[in-house]
Amino acid sequence: MEKETQDFSAENCPGEFFGEHNLVGVAGMNSEPSVKIEVLFFAKAREITGLPDISLQVPPSSSAGDCLKILLTKFPRLEEICNSIVFALNEEYAPDSIILKNGDELAIIPPISGG
Repeated sequence: MEKETQDFSAENCPGEFFGEHNLVGVAGMNSEPSVKIEVLFFAKAREITGLPDISLQVPPSSSAGDCLKILLTKFPRLEEICNSIVFALNEEYAPDSIILKNGDELAIIPPISGG
């Protein structure tokens, strides 16, 4: 069974969707294809979303932080942990400012505690 891809490209989202990182209307935006990434959820993020992963199409030049903003619209309860999330891009820790490329794998890693 093929996984459904969520398309959050500019053509399918209102301008305010991207908040301060509004990518709609950027020169060349409509001529560039969207970027398809795989988002992996761990621990509390997986519990909140109910999913181990999701495929997303995001606008070109989107950062990990932009992706999180998109995910917050789909899964508002992620707000509970968004201030303590760590990103890993292609299995390496990364800042929220890192730019996503086609085929990237972005892991959403919340704080993990145990005893």
